[in-house]
Amino acid sequence: MRLAELQREFRAWLVEASPEAAARVAGLDHPGLAVYQNNYRAQLVGCLEVSYPKTRDRIGSEAFLNAAITHIDACPPHAWTLDAYAEGFDGTLEAIFPEHPDVSELAWIEHALATAFVAADATPLAAADLAALDWDHARLVLSPALRMREVTTNAERVWHDGGDAAPLAVPAGLVVWRQDYTSCLREVSLLELEALAELQCDGSFAALCDLLAERLGEEEGVAQAGAWLAEWIGSALIVGADVEIPR
Repeated sequence: MRLAELQREFRAWLVEASPEAAARVAGLDHPGLAVYQNNYRAQLVGCLEVSYPKTRDRIGSEAFLNAAITHIDACPPHAWTLDAYAEGFDGTLEAIFPEHPDVSELAWIEHALATAFVAADATPLAAADLAALDWDHARLVLSPALRMREVTTNAERVWHDGGDAAPLAVPAGLVVWRQDYTSCLREVSLLELEALAELQCDGSFAALCDLLAERLGEEEGVAQAGAWLAEWIGSALIVGADVEIPR
């Protein structure tokens, strides 16, 4: 058996506990293989526990362990570092606890805050930098630490203050980013969430104004775009501004 084949069979045993793969791994008996598989699973459970301590405390150690095992069975490691393995655990929790969306939303917050903290550095844009900008062709750059999602519960309040989870009267958005050396979390309206997503994708301030004018009317939409722009700059969410050259 070639080395590459041996590696594939060994991985199949670790990930799937395939007895056929175990039988094809020459020179290793099943008890020996079981040691490796137990270590593999223990390492991944430990990774999730380290990545989601607050979520673990919230749902309890037994429920968390069961969720971790489900996640490990469905989602083998996909990157060279274990730091990346925690990504997507909120999706597993959403499937396991469909009647308690706060669980997956809290897990998303925990992971988003951690990843925002180690995101690439970027110098926030100062308000003075915008004075001479051509707003008709301006393209704004948002922080590489920015993470966003829609939520249906008061997960943001539960994260900050604890207490009982409850559904929101209307869905809202969560925004996570880093300001200086602090990861920040804020609940926003769905409209602001949509505006940030539009800006993150396109960067065009003119397109953002068009979106808000369509939703709110021209006068109120432009005023809201200006108010949010000032707030985003003050919060270090905007880290660059370029000018698109018209064609």
